[in-house]
Order: sequence, then structure tokens, then C-alpha cells
Amino acid sequence: MDEQFIIGQLEGLVERFGIQIRYEPMHEDEESLKIVGGMCRLKEEYVVIINSKATFAEKIRALGGALKHFDLDGVYILPAVRELLEKIP
Repeated sequence: MDEQFIIGQLEGLVERFGIQIRYEPMHEDEESLKIVGGMCRLKEEYVVIINSKATFAEKIRALGGALKHFDLDGVYILPAVRELLEKIP
């Protein structure tokens, strides 16, 4: 399955929960850890912020990690995408 398609599916799921997704450039230097992103709460709303320079795999992990905080049992998810979500720690 194409990584861009998977990201699109995950973004759609995140947005169904009313969570905003923002791709932002994040300052990194050689001494710091690479910043990928994650979910946070801003003014009582959840937001997923992802480094705009993150790889496809990193974006998938960040979006999948955000979705782990929600009950997905009653939500239809393509079987291949659900399988991928189950593998994300």
C-alpha cells in the first residue's frame, strides 16, 4: 500500500475525531534529537503537530500514535491500515 495513501487514511481518521493536524517546520540542530511531532492540547482542543520535514514513516508513526488515544473499535478502518495501527507502539 502506498505510504501517501496510508497517511491520507490516517489524517482522515484523526480529523474524524475533531483533531486538527498541523505540519510545521521545527528547528533542529545537530546536537538535539530529531523532532517528529505528536498530539498536544491547545486551548482545550487536541492538535497533532508534525514536523513538515518528517519522513513518510515518521508521519505515519505520529498520526498512528495520536490515534492510539481513542477508541477505534466502532470505527471502520481499512484492514491493512488497522493492521498497521496495531503495530505502532
